[in-house]
Amino acid sequence: MTIRLLPPETARLIAAGEVVSRPLDVVRELLDNALDAGASRIEIEVDGGGLSLIRVRDNGSGIPASDVPLSPLRHATSKLESVDRVTTLGFRGEALWAAAQAGQLRLVTRPPAQLGATLLTAHGDTVEVAKVSAPAGSTVSVSDLFGHLPARRRTQLPAGAELREITALVSRYVLHWPRLHWKLTLDGETRLLHATADHRGAVASVYGPLNANRVISVSTPTFQGVISRPELSRPRRDRMHFSVNGRPVLAPPELERAVIDGYAELLSAGHAPLCVLDLTLPFEDVNPNVHPAKAVVALADLPELCLKVTAAVQATLSSHPLSRPLPELRVPAPAPNPTQKGAFPALTLVGLYRQTYLLAEGEGDLWVIDAHAAHERVLYEELSRRLRAEPPFELPEPELLQLSPEQLARLHERGNDLRGWGLTLEEFGAGLVRLRSLPAALAALPLPRLHEQIIESALGVSGDAEREVLGRLACAPALKAGMLDQGRGEALLVQLAACDQPWSCPHGRPTVLRLSERDLMHSFGRRSVRDVARGRDETDLKVPLSAEQR
Repeated sequence: MTIRLLPPETARLIAAGEVVSRPLDVVRELLDNALDAGASRIEIEVDGGGLSLIRVRDNGSGIPASDVPLSPLRHATSKLESVDRVTTLGFRGEALWAAAQAGQLRLVTRPPAQLGATLLTAHGDTVEVAKVSAPAGSTVSVSDLFGHLPARRRTQLPAGAELREITALVSRYVLHWPRLHWKLTLDGETRLLHATADHRGAVASVYGPLNANRVISVSTPTFQGVISRPELSRPRRDRMHFSVNGRPVLAPPELERAVIDGYAELLSAGHAPLCVLDLTLPFEDVNPNVHPAKAVVALADLPELCLKVTAAVQATLSSHPLSRPLPELRVPAPAPNPTQKGAFPALTLVGLYRQTYLLAEGEGDLWVIDAHAAHERVLYEELSRRLRAEPPFELPEPELLQLSPEQLARLHERGNDLRGWGLTLEEFGAGLVRLRSLPAALAALPLPRLHEQIIESALGVSGDAEREVLGRLACAPALKAGMLDQGRGEALLVQLAACDQPWSCPHGRPTVLRLSERDLMHSFGRRSVRDVARGRDETDLKVPLSAEQR
């Protein structure tokens, strides 16, 4: 094949696609421009998943009339002086150019001291400028995104999924820029509204007041923000948010680990806190030009920064009246592996340990059963069987519940699936939904905040809403430490043996561990004719038994 230069039009489309590959990219670029302009109020409107319309309105410094014709040109910028010292969020001079290449660009802008505003419309290389009347600030609209690029338009996410991603992006900007006024409107409906506040207020706007009441302020010369109290943790890191010099970023795993290490034993293994941390670093120590979306930055001396973060988190938690001093983290010895294969054995209960664990005998082995995990599995499968077998329970009076913007976006995606198993939610406006029906299998569960727990799980991050709801509701009523007795233990063994998948609880923790008699004897240094493989050990032998041993 012969090497040839691409036509200019093709090269432009490829370059523009590196900056704007989806509606989310347009929103991010326009938000960066509004913040660089010093805006104190930013309003975002999105229609049709961002393909029909994206509009960002701000009250920032605006663009002088003489500079407006240059704004949609590639690499035209007023911000960058040196790539070694980037002091603004935008710096490449490609945002408006890429938007004009991908869709119909309309810009209305006026500096506060200028008489009259300037209107610019651009599509491809066609640019038109006119004078209009408008308030101070800028309004940038991008419509018919990828309308002339059918292949790229067909590969976009469904509108609901893209709106959810845009909501999450704007929520992150709110968390890191809490002293601004924010408004997000999706398809004509206000999804996020935030008045000027501190970081705690931003957490309230995004995650609700209950979460905001469980965060602690942290402030050092290097960073400031909030971290959650230890009880407000999750088995995921999706609520750990970081910004560097005002830029929301995907934090290096080392930085996330540094925050978690600061909690030491205050957090359960595998859990992460909610945190919003704004890092202020020398511009020379930050390189934002390593990712097309500028979502990843390179940081100088990351190990030293992580040590500072861990120390600050430790000091903040230790000084808080609801936190105990942080002990040194000790790694426990590995636990025995849970059985993975074969049918569940017939077990005979031989005792209880601390009213929490069952000790049972079966197949020549000693089995240890976590009563809570086992009961969770039993309840989970019982709820699973009943979920669709019973008609939905209609509430006598519908209940109003407050949802976060991300939860509302997920409701749009999952509404039909939720109704399929009896959970009916109707939007009521202003972030409220009306709960009309529940699965009958769940409606009578004697749990506090039952309706809120169901909604939080059904509209959570997990893609399997049904599994998330049933797993959470099976956990609360399951046997706890101190509740176990001989009768309950024997009944639980029978119930666990009847489960389709008895080996783990709904959250993945093992329900049973086993210790073979042979391993037990070896641990005590004993040797006898009984020192032979029994039960499941027969399939685990790495070295065959000698004839003498047989």
